[in-house]
Parts: sequence; C-alpha cells; structure tokens
Amino acid sequence: MNVNTIQSERPELSRVFEHIDANRDQFVNRLLDYLRHPSISAQNIGMGEVAELLVSMLTRLGLQAQIIPTSGYPVVMGRWERAPGAPTILLYGHYDVQPPDPLGAWISPPFEPTVRDGRVYARGAGDNKGQHFAQLLALESHLAVHGRLPCNVLIVLEGEEETGSPHIAEFVRTHRDLLRTDLVVTADGPLHESGRPIITYGVRGIAAFELRARAANRDVHSGNFGGIVPNPIWTLVQLLATMKNADGEITINGFHDDVMVPTEIERAAAAQLPQNTEEIKRDLALAGLDYPADRPLADRLMFCPTMTINGLHGGYGGPGSKTIVPHEAFVKCDARLVERQDPDDILRKIEAHVGRHAPDVEFVRVESTPPSRTPLDAPFSSVVQSAVRTAHGIEPLIYPSLGATLPDYVFTKILGVPSFVVPYANADEANHAPNENIKIDCFLRGIRTGAALLDAVGGVIHSS
Repeated sequence: MNVNTIQSERPELSRVFEHIDANRDQFVNRLLDYLRHPSISAQNIGMGEVAELLVSMLTRLGLQAQIIPTSGYPVVMGRWERAPGAPTILLYGHYDVQPPDPLGAWISPPFEPTVRDGRVYARGAGDNKGQHFAQLLALESHLAVHGRLPCNVLIVLEGEEETGSPHIAEFVRTHRDLLRTDLVVTADGPLHESGRPIITYGVRGIAAFELRARAANRDVHSGNFGGIVPNPIWTLVQLLATMKNADGEITINGFHDDVMVPTEIERAAAAQLPQNTEEIKRDLALAGLDYPADRPLADRLMFCPTMTINGLHGGYGGPGSKTIVPHEAFVKCDARLVERQDPDDILRKIEAHVGRHAPDVEFVRVESTPPSRTPLDAPFSSVVQSAVRTAHGIEPLIYPSLGATLPDYVFTKILGVPSFVVPYANADEANHAPNENIKIDCFLRGIRTGAALLDAVGGVIHSS
C-alpha cells in the first residue's frame, strides 16, 4: 500500500492526552504490579506465568489475544482490526528480562518495584516491560476515550529477546499471514542522554564466534618444554593479528564486499547528531578512540562493521607466577555488521581465513543476527516523526542506525515493511545492570508517544 495523504490535525488526541494525565498514578501503580512478576528467559523463571498475564491484559483491553508456541518460549500476540481502510501498525516488544545478578548490588530487590526520586526501580522497568506496557496503556487510553482505535493494531511480545531471539525468524516466517502490517514500531532502548527523543531506522547485525587452539595433552613446564611444545595462546595471538591490523583495518578477504554505502540523506542526518566524542573519552578515561583515528563518530557506530575480541582465555591467571606452556586456549569474538552484510557469508569468510592462517585452530559459530535498515524516506517515516514531535514537543534526533543489535531484520527483510525504533526509557536506565529503572516522566511520556503514534497512523489515507 502507498501512503497518499497525512491528515495534519487530529483533535481527538488531546482528549486522550487528558485521560493519560488524569490516570498517571493508576498507570504507575499498574506498572509496579506488572514488574513484580519475574520472567527470566535465561533461567526459565516465570515465563509461562507472564505470558498468561499478558494475554489476560490484552483480552481485558478488548483485543484478540493468544499465546503462540515457538521452538523456545512462546510469543504473545494481540490484534485489534476494526478500522476498515486504515493502516495497520505492529508494536513489538519483549516480556523476558535479564537475570538480576548480582543481587547484592541492588538497593531494593529486583522484583519488588520501588519508587525513589521519581523513578521506578525493578528488573524490566526499562528493558522492556515498562516500555511495552506504556504501549498497551496507550491503546487502553484511546479505547477508554473513544471506544475504538484510530488504526488497526498488532501486538507482538517475544519471550527470547534477552537470549538472542533464536526463534523469532521462525515465528515470523511461519505466521506471516497473521503479521500483515504497514509498519512496525519497537519501543526499546534509551532516549538521548540530553533527554531528547530518538527515532532509529536500523541496527547493526552480529556474527559471533570462538577460536579454539590446542597443542599438548596437558600443561607442561616452560623450562623443560619451552621452545619444544607449541603454545596455543601464541597461535591465537598470531592468528588474531592477521584479522585486524594496527591501523584498525579488518584484513579478512571479502569482509567489506557487501557493505552498504550510506545515502546522502543518511549522512546528513548523522551529521546533525550531537557529537559527544570528548564526553565519551572523559567518561571512560580514554586518551583517544580506537583506530582508524580519523573515522567520524557516527560512521563508527552506524555505517562501519567491527571486529572485536571479547575475551582471550588460556594458561594461568592466578596470583604470582606459574611457569607453564599451556596446552589449550580459546578466544571469543564478535563482528558487528552493517546493512547488506550477511552473517552466514561473513562467518564463512572468517572460517576460511582461519583455515588459511591457522588450519589447526577450531572455528566455532556462536550466534548471528542480520543487520537491518529502513530508508529515511520510507513510507510512514514522516508520520512517525510527527507523532514523536507531538508527544515530546521537540524535534526527535534521527539515527540512521544503532550500533547495537535487535531482531529488526525479521520485519524489514522477512515481512518487507518499514520498521522504526522509538525508545521511551531514560538514558541512565541501567538496563542489564543492577538498579534498572525508568523515570516516571519518561514512562508517562512513552504512553503519550504511543497514543500519538496510533493517532498519526490513523490519520493516514492510503490505497493499494
């Protein structure tokens, strides 16, 4: 379908905003109730219970709701399709959370939500329960005020995002007919550190792998056997040095072959973003950024792939000295990929590189997720920007891509629709860390943003 007209004024929205303001305390209390329910996918704690809880929530809202099994944890899906001729928006989120460890670092228990200094502290407050709950309250607010939604809505809440979304592609391919939509909006991640809203049009992908080297069948004395027995740590160090040089260039044959060159409008959007290089260096006590030294900050995080050593392990690491030649070592690595790079292709090229330079080293694939990119001039782009501007009263920052990875590709590459990430949480939400939180003002503004999105999408007249 093609977007033909955007209606510029939707007076019905102001009444929805008034409803949100009048119910702010009730909405916060209900968020606290939701956060009391653990749903830790890595440990299979509370997953079924929270999926059932979400179905009850969606059903009470008047949506058709169901739990759809996958090969892992189920997906919770809701649908409201009573606006003939109006567009359909799919709202994605995830109901699983990270493990709360280390528990001793929490000021208040992770699943006993606590309000302190205008923030809700609990595991999942920002990532992602607080954000997708704000979306649900936006739906509720429209229904409470008008008895209907301004557009058709699909809700998809995944249970495996925190473990790498291993089955989301299978789910989307299998249930493509249930997922017919015009656009996708994900409320996840933080606002800019200044508090300004963000719209992200893509994410980098990931290709993670391990390299394992072995020599003798046991550790041996470095005096009696040094110079005779190969050292697997040296094997890995020398191999790694052939993969990325001192100038920061990735030297694997074909690694950059399919890298998408950013468009002029993407470069222009990136140039408008705040440049906080000095602040990053100050915060992390860095003398300088990684090589290549002349690469712009936005390019590093949006348009260029990376090769990172996550950890190198082998030999003795305890106090004092232990003079050995270790018998085995391994290294964990990841490559962050940009649009048009295929993780399987990249992993094949890395494996071939290992085979040429260190044929005795074992190459092990760990995980992979393709990158994703929605063009800045895609259908509904201006609609989403208008909604965020309406909710926040300020122009959003436009990010052509995030440096991190989300399973956004299932929408852009499998469903073939534009996908936008619109964060609601504060920049210091401490997601994945102790004392995770969301500012109450951010949560309430998230509900407003969700309401404005529905309103703006409902204001679009389109035809086949």
